[in-house]
Amino acid sequence: MSLQDQRTYALVGHGGVGKTSVAEMLLFQTGVINRLGKIEDGTTALDTEPEEIKRGGSIHPAFASYDWKKNTHFLVDTPGDNNFVGDLSYCLQGADGVVFTVDAVDGAKPLTRRLWEQVKKAGHPTMVFINKMDRDRADFQMAFESLSSVLGIRPVLLYMPIGEKEEFRGVVDVLGNKALLFDAEGKVTESGVPGDMADEVEALRETMIENIAESDEQLMERYLEEGELSAEDIAQGMRKGVLSRELVPVACGAALKNAGAQLILDIVQDLFPAPTERAPWQGQEGELAPAESGPLAAFVFKTIADPFAGQLTVLRVLSGTLKPDSTLLNTVKDEKERVGQLLRIVGKEQKPMKEAAGPGAIVGLAKLKFTHTGDTLCDEKGSFVYPKPKLAPSLISFALAAEEKGEEDKVFTAVHKILEEDVCLNLHRDAETGDILLSGSGQLHVEISVEKAKRRYKTGILLKTPKIPYRETFKGKADVQGRHKKQSGGRGQFGDCFIRLEPLPRGAGYEFADEIVGGSIPRQYIPAVDKGVQESAARGVIAGYPVVDYKVSCYDGSYHSVDSSEMAFKVAGSVAFKKAAELAKPVLLEPVVQVSVFVPDEFMGDVIGDLSSRRGKVLGSDSQSGITEVKVHVPMAEVLQYAPDLRSMTGGQGTFTMEFDHYEEAPPFVTEQVIADSKKDAH
Repeated sequence: MSLQDQRTYALVGHGGVGKTSVAEMLLFQTGVINRLGKIEDGTTALDTEPEEIKRGGSIHPAFASYDWKKNTHFLVDTPGDNNFVGDLSYCLQGADGVVFTVDAVDGAKPLTRRLWEQVKKAGHPTMVFINKMDRDRADFQMAFESLSSVLGIRPVLLYMPIGEKEEFRGVVDVLGNKALLFDAEGKVTESGVPGDMADEVEALRETMIENIAESDEQLMERYLEEGELSAEDIAQGMRKGVLSRELVPVACGAALKNAGAQLILDIVQDLFPAPTERAPWQGQEGELAPAESGPLAAFVFKTIADPFAGQLTVLRVLSGTLKPDSTLLNTVKDEKERVGQLLRIVGKEQKPMKEAAGPGAIVGLAKLKFTHTGDTLCDEKGSFVYPKPKLAPSLISFALAAEEKGEEDKVFTAVHKILEEDVCLNLHRDAETGDILLSGSGQLHVEISVEKAKRRYKTGILLKTPKIPYRETFKGKADVQGRHKKQSGGRGQFGDCFIRLEPLPRGAGYEFADEIVGGSIPRQYIPAVDKGVQESAARGVIAGYPVVDYKVSCYDGSYHSVDSSEMAFKVAGSVAFKKAAELAKPVLLEPVVQVSVFVPDEFMGDVIGDLSSRRGKVLGSDSQSGITEVKVHVPMAEVLQYAPDLRSMTGGQGTFTMEFDHYEEAPPFVTEQVIADSKKDAH
């Protein structure tokens, strides 16, 4: 097989548009599967995890390959739910083109644009498939117009529908000027363009040829001179326009009825690039051209942890030829890996590949020791490192605990296995609260990941809301003496200091001033006073949270030539701090985060109202193409569970980012609740 005819692409689109059904239709059309599975029945080839079957949607990228007209296509089916799109940037590195799916019922939603922006950033030639033409509320015109109004693209309609809803029965091939009719099984028969569509099709064809001509200067000159373009000119101009991303071809169909597979397969084959046609891969140091005979380099863009088969590493060959039974170098870890069989993946099935894999191939390798997602594999003398794509920051964290005492190690082993598979999960310990925090893209993301860990590794895991890192500080000043005197036979303990405590501006931290003159406290004991103050401050005075933004000046004291020691002055410093703290008007500080919420304009009022009820302060908003970004300062405690609330408020169309901003004084009702909770925890 010539690499010139091989294609590698990703299916991308918002959750619920039917991408997995589109993939199922393509696999059925190409003979990889012998019947169409259904998502509702849990019988699709690509959604195979119990968690995916249960919720009726993809939570992981899935992989497949098939042959079409004697050419091999590799496809990546990517999830569309906001909780699971975090590693889309990795999946796009495995592809050369994108089949962007929208549905005929909703069209391109404002938040579809965020996925479109990632596709644009990846620079991939793209076609749009408008799915669900057979559904009750299907509206092709609305869906088609949303491509330019919402996504800002220049769509070229290659196939227009004949009828819609239950009347949908086929498409018109606009360039070929013929109708393609689908029977009940999705088989295609050719016929003439329906009479009532002929004028519209002719007008569309002229507009399309103008668009094709406009995307290429030479074609434009020829078109202006001759008033027409040859079939060969149109085909070449169309392909050139798609490869340069000037043109975005559009087709439509109904995946569940197997209507439209042939349209996608032909567009992918005729208009998408071969793996050797793309620009050189930009490495950390230098670039690499995608040539079959070049040095071998492959990028690992997904790891699948299988409890029975072990780890499966999914990679895209960037350049060179990957052969079975060879030794590769992981250039990120500087470790050698022994490769056995090359595996061709279709859903959860893996079949040994008979041939070596060249550029563009998506290949599975079993049981590599050192290699994980984001690594680059080269031949033993290679040095190419492909940079890891950036990931969106985690939005929500939960504290992990074992259901049964003594099972902690088992829990963390299970969660670490899931982390190897999912680059969008993070596990870290909060040094202050001691919580082990699992962070992800949304509540559903974390919950389903834990559900999977429990199922696969037979362990009980509890998820708790993490503790809020409150702080304490002072609003007033205090001047006190701290004295520690103990006599119990033999050498005693004596330390005596006078300190002045005063607040500092927010964010200033802690300051200690040595104002001792005349040796009233010997030099060697002054750091001990400071240490005593800091140790007491770490445990707080209101509810046990660390004290911040204050200054302590030690200005006088006394000592005993025999009984004084560092320990005695440390205790004296601690006593002084506790006394001063009671007098200096201590207050609780709560962490405030800056939240940026992106919502379609129609939800704007609800979202702002909800954020206000969470004590949020709106900083400003900006609206573009039907989407509003609202920036808000809101106490962290009020948005720990914000993801599911925003989801239900906006029908899954709202997204947000969140980062810590500053601390501010907590209102009395919050302080009272925090004190009550701290007393409860102490018992």
